[in-house]
Amino acid sequence: MGGCFSKPKPVEVKVEVVLPEKEEMSPNGKASPLAYKANGTSRHFHLEERPIPLNPYPKPKDVVEASVCHVKDLENGQMREVDLGCGKALLIKQNGEYYAMGHKCPHYGAPLVKGVLSRGRVRCPWHGACFNIGTGDIEDFPGLDGLPKFQVKIEKERVYIRASKQALQSQRRTKVMAKCIALSNYNTSITNVLIIGAGPAGLLCAETLRQEGFSDRIVICTMEKYLPYDRPKLSKAMDSQPDQIALRSKEFFHTYDIEVLMEMQVVSVDAKSKVAVFKDGFKMEYNKLLIATGSTPKTLACKGKEIDNVFTLRTPEDANWAVRLATGKNAVIVGASFLGMEVAAYLCEKAHSVSVVELEDIPFKKFLGEKVGRAIMKMFESHRVKFYMQTEVSELREHEGKLKEVVLKSGKLLRADVCVIGIGASPTTGFLKQSGITIDSRGFIPVNKMMQSNVPGVFAAGDVITFPLALRNNKKVNVPHWQMAHIQGRIAALNMLAQGTEISTIPYLWTAMFGKSIRYAGHGEGFDDVIIQGHLDELKFVAFYTRSDEVIAVASMNYDPIVSKVAEVMASGKTIRKRDVETGDMSWLTGKGL
Repeated sequence: MGGCFSKPKPVEVKVEVVLPEKEEMSPNGKASPLAYKANGTSRHFHLEERPIPLNPYPKPKDVVEASVCHVKDLENGQMREVDLGCGKALLIKQNGEYYAMGHKCPHYGAPLVKGVLSRGRVRCPWHGACFNIGTGDIEDFPGLDGLPKFQVKIEKERVYIRASKQALQSQRRTKVMAKCIALSNYNTSITNVLIIGAGPAGLLCAETLRQEGFSDRIVICTMEKYLPYDRPKLSKAMDSQPDQIALRSKEFFHTYDIEVLMEMQVVSVDAKSKVAVFKDGFKMEYNKLLIATGSTPKTLACKGKEIDNVFTLRTPEDANWAVRLATGKNAVIVGASFLGMEVAAYLCEKAHSVSVVELEDIPFKKFLGEKVGRAIMKMFESHRVKFYMQTEVSELREHEGKLKEVVLKSGKLLRADVCVIGIGASPTTGFLKQSGITIDSRGFIPVNKMMQSNVPGVFAAGDVITFPLALRNNKKVNVPHWQMAHIQGRIAALNMLAQGTEISTIPYLWTAMFGKSIRYAGHGEGFDDVIIQGHLDELKFVAFYTRSDEVIAVASMNYDPIVSKVAEVMASGKTIRKRDVETGDMSWLTGKGL
């Protein structure tokens, strides 16, 4: 099992019992469940809780112990990066207790010492992932792995850390997971959990099920020919190869018995009979279903849209081809979206010219506001990017089958050897029209806080859903962020296991252009004012987005870790008032609440 197939095939599966490591605990604090399958029936029970062994490091040669500081060197609420000689650790003191764990965020390697310590967890300064200081577990996303946890002891007023050398080097810890236990020669058309879509929501759902001790069959199906990968990198690092941006290795899926059916498209679902039908006619029954199909890029409706060298950025091949065709040539980007602007920034040093066409008068105006949008536009113009605003494409012209010109409605002709379309996306839910699963007028699947659709046992996550956002008084919203897809996939899995877990995370996103990053937290839809601290012209600022008297979102550039600090205040349930940010006094961010 756990194979990556183009189509499922009968396999022999041994009946076995999988014992989690003794010290591994599930998020609810109970010992990880043990499960087996007998006579076709799944049975679950828990191991008795046992104390953590005195020596959790079975290989003494792999262990290092070092004195890292004096007890008075660290105040309550402080963090310090310490060197153990063969690697670094993050030392934390909170409520008089010392904790030690990995010092780098496993997502992109951010130094956690520059992050935010609050309520028993550390929040990454770059992308907002949160790690429990007691266990090292990842509690909010993005990312897949937690942090290794190290032993701390106090002797003669000195703080000592004992750690695994291997863990110090890896700086990440994958949770112990169950495997699939089934009778041999089972019917390959029946599955316990079917996940449609291989993005972060689908992957997190599968991993969470295994982490929680689920030992029945899990199948992920995807239209793509690759295992789950880091899609945001397609616009930020367009030369990336699929194996470089894979979220997990092929061996990982084999090890934990997560089947991935690639190039397999589901064309219909019958929620009543619990059957999914594939394009080739293959049918698969399921007990629980997750729909995490993401979104489909919108295309131009003008003449010439089918010409070669015109791309929507959906696959690694799209990104790779766009870079090759743009190198030394003329590139036109249609749409000043996050994707469009990231592509423009990436191609800037490679292409002869880069032009951006956009309907609005300022990039990101609706999302980041006029002032921030202008500052970003100015940064792009300083890198030779030309903007053609308040217009759209009327025609794409070719020469010998290849794109040659982009004609704008303003009458302007742009030389173009490659064109990348970034004008938004639509939820990929068309295959659900006769399913019995509710879809709203825009094509989204409405779910509750547990990611449950209107049909019992059918869950949805990621770009395809609208869900109640606690931060905005449970307003039903669509938040197509990479980070949100992670947590939604996890929440769906927990509720497939009837844990009654509701989503409460703070939306967090980022973009990177010309080596500069914009961080963003909250949900700013409908903001009526923007309070800016810092200097927009120097690209060092923080912008607070308000609606009436309340701060509903924050964005920053070169101002880390302020967005993570604000996200942590929001996550604590505290309301940030407009008056709190108008004065420029940020003392409310450094108070005891953090």
